[in-house]
Amino acid sequence: MQPEVTEPEANSPAKPLLEARGLTKIYGSGPAAVRALDGVDLELYPGEFVVLLGPSGSGKTTLLNQLGGLDVPTSGVIRFRGRDLATASDAERTRYRRESVGFVFQFYNLMPSLTARENVALITELAPDPMDPEEALRMVRLGERLDHFPSQLSGGEQQRVAIARAIAKRPSVLLCDEPTGALDVRTGVAVLEAIERVNRELGTLTVVITHNAVIADMADRVIHLMDGRIQHQRRNPVRIPPRELRW
Repeated sequence: MQPEVTEPEANSPAKPLLEARGLTKIYGSGPAAVRALDGVDLELYPGEFVVLLGPSGSGKTTLLNQLGGLDVPTSGVIRFRGRDLATASDAERTRYRRESVGFVFQFYNLMPSLTARENVALITELAPDPMDPEEALRMVRLGERLDHFPSQLSGGEQQRVAIARAIAKRPSVLLCDEPTGALDVRTGVAVLEAIERVNRELGTLTVVITHNAVIADMADRVIHLMDGRIQHQRRNPVRIPPRELRW
């Protein structure tokens, strides 16, 4: 039985971009089985900024992997624009990830031998309607660092290159797993500003995993997970800019 939640969709568009029903993921079998997701029902809408909160082991990353088509559920459905990703073929899920989803992880995974521009260009070569790499880097305020190598960039700048790489394909969905987890507060604020700008200017559905409850105040909606289930949700009356968050 799903817990009672507040009315998160009161002002949302009629059709969700991503929708989960009874989403369950079990790892292993028998007495050692781990129920990482336990019947999650969720709707995510175009242009939303959503923060997923919860302790380690609550199911946040497992849910993000399902939303991004990186894994399939044990049971339940997960739909992107009405198409069930749970029953899609490997090729269909690969196309979904390549064309519709941008990923940002805690560690940047940049190619050290390539410049910022070249790291972003790796993605634009695969996308059907990409941004110019320079445009994507300007979106994250790195227009002056196009030809710098990762070793010449700070941690926050490297993460912003990773964000530019993720958005250069013009994804419908941006999924961020602890994007500021390896950064100090000042650097983390710059990264959050880049993510917020992408959400605001491109209208990209943005989902951010974090253990830092402070970041929740910059979201439209905050979803708390515990033991693989949604415990409660809230909608923020206003979104607080990253520089105004109370760290």
